[in-house]
Amino acid sequence: MRYTEAPARRAELLRRLGSEGYVSSAALAEEFGVSEMTIRRDLRQLHLEGHARRVTGGASLPTGGVRGATFEERDLSAAAEKAAIAAACAEHLAGAGTVALDAGTTVAGVAALLEPGTTVVSHSLPVLATCAEREDLSLIALGGTYQASTRSFTGQATREGLERVAVDVAVLSATAVDSTGLLCANDLDAEIKRALSAGARRRVLLVDSTKIGARAPIRFGSLSSIDLVITGPGVDEEQRELLSGAAEVRYAAAPLEATS
Repeated sequence: MRYTEAPARRAELLRRLGSEGYVSSAALAEEFGVSEMTIRRDLRQLHLEGHARRVTGGASLPTGGVRGATFEERDLSAAAEKAAIAAACAEHLAGAGTVALDAGTTVAGVAALLEPGTTVVSHSLPVLATCAEREDLSLIALGGTYQASTRSFTGQATREGLERVAVDVAVLSATAVDSTGLLCANDLDAEIKRALSAGARRRVLLVDSTKIGARAPIRFGSLSSIDLVITGPGVDEEQRELLSGAAEVRYAAAPLEATS
């Protein structure tokens, strides 16, 4: 049987994980008639949801209880592609006076690459830590209630802080992008993403290829609200079609060294 739709594939992957304890990316790609990248994307989504544990060559059942991926685990996922996307974004931000940086592992990489003189607005702890070490940036930190899963501050105080600043460009992240729009993991994160988007003159979305066509429970926006999407060079034709609703899409240059 050819599993051409993501929900059907992932349901079958869960069934096989339950019965066999392990699945192989290469074997499933051949059997299902899809690319191995597509299977890896499915397995990554199941990992983020706590249903699987990614291992070399495939995935196994999670051990020690069900949990989602930590910030550090997400940061290591597709690291070379994320670095290339961050570099492409930094080039696009040249000349922007005030830039808001969302919470997210790809967006966090932009902070170190911003040109001197930029004013940075952020609720992301990794972004704030990076910017605080640079004497050539101005930093506006948004406080609130700390959310460990995203290493960021959220809630009413964060939203009120955003209402008091004027932002030229908001650089946004997403847990997933599919035909229904931009998705994230929880309502608190969604509220801040909407506020970042609403308060900026221009909106840029950074998304690596593993997130295009993936799923997450909360919708926070649509591609039509995004002025520019920056993604990696390895997206397939189906993923390019999903991104076509954005005003502009740019593909970061391939990293010089491939990672396994």
